[in-house]
Amino acid sequence: MNPLDRDFAAVRECFPGLATDWVTFDSAGGSQILGACVDAIADYLRTTNVQLGASYALSEAAAARVAAGRAAAADLLGAAVADVALGASSTELLSRLALALGGPGAHAIRPGDEIIVTDVDHEANIGPWRRLASLGITIRTWPVSTESWRLELDDLAPLMGDRTRLVCFTHASNVLGAIHPVTDYASFIHERGAMLCVDGVAFAPHGRVDVGAWDVDFYVTSLYKVFGPHVASLFVRRDRQALLASQNHEFIGQAFPAVLEPGNVNYEAVASLVAIPAYVRGLDGGWGGIVQREATLQARFLAGLVAIPGVSVIGPAEPDRERRLSTVSFVVDGVASDRMPPHLERERVAVRYGHFYAKRLIDRLGLDAVGGVVRASFLHYHTEAEVDRAVAAIERAIAVERGQSTSASRPNTSG
Repeated sequence: MNPLDRDFAAVRECFPGLATDWVTFDSAGGSQILGACVDAIADYLRTTNVQLGASYALSEAAAARVAAGRAAAADLLGAAVADVALGASSTELLSRLALALGGPGAHAIRPGDEIIVTDVDHEANIGPWRRLASLGITIRTWPVSTESWRLELDDLAPLMGDRTRLVCFTHASNVLGAIHPVTDYASFIHERGAMLCVDGVAFAPHGRVDVGAWDVDFYVTSLYKVFGPHVASLFVRRDRQALLASQNHEFIGQAFPAVLEPGNVNYEAVASLVAIPAYVRGLDGGWGGIVQREATLQARFLAGLVAIPGVSVIGPAEPDRERRLSTVSFVVDGVASDRMPPHLERERVAVRYGHFYAKRLIDRLGLDAVGGVVRASFLHYHTEAEVDRAVAAIERAIAVERGQSTSASRPNTSG
């Protein structure tokens, strides 16, 4: 028995957005937010909505709440608070990091040096690095394997050379769902004298992050996909912080994380982050319980999906929680991807279609011609009944598109 199942109703009650008749299978775009975060934001604004840095007691109280939120963000990364910068989004933080390492006035990556990006990442971990090509930095591409649906080290090795300074890749694809073994890749890259920047956005809602054990140099997450508000976090290894050219006011100096936080952070949102690790610690089984429950849901959804004629999973089709997440993309033979969500929406099943900012991957696979993929993504707080309801709705949508009778399709048992 999954430990979360012992009091699953209490788990659901922690997320007020689940009190709806919608099946919210768009979690990879943003999870439901904890009610405790919502309450903390409201309480901060009601009781400590003042500027930080003053000597009066109310300002000191506000600063303490924001500091506690910073500590919570670091906890979720398995990092020390001194090694984590915060921002509004992962896109924002990675853009600042790219400029801090290789932009005008930076010295860590110079003209003639090389950066390796992939063709499977979210554009947030590709575009900022590619823009450095205008400054004379060479950009190379590590292609994802369409056989394993993963980045393979055999494809990375010939790209690396004496001038390779940084390799940027995703911990888990937000389209394919495939998980990469970060520790193995970190060892391979460091042995060749380069740093690595890992986009952990798609992975972080599904399992424990431990940047220290994984030996990464840079690791970014979006906490609004990990049960919180719209805040992102970036780990920078202590010995890499001195490499950063400040993106803040000149008089701020080189203090980290200020060098990557111009304008400071969203105080009330950051203060609310304390609720996230508290929630996970309070679960029966913690992150282990989350992983176990999602494995069950993943297997159930994939089994139902692949049984539908004409459906092709884009990514690993076999359930395996060690190798893939509960983020599942698919296409339907003869049906454009944009045709599917409206059918599901009529049954109050929320999914989306498109490239999901992994446009280079979608273009490479030739799926832009059909509108990209349909993506269903779910988390530990979803139910088996919701999985079954989504699968049945997908099957009925395909039948309608093909002009078939839906009488033989699986019944809608959602009640």
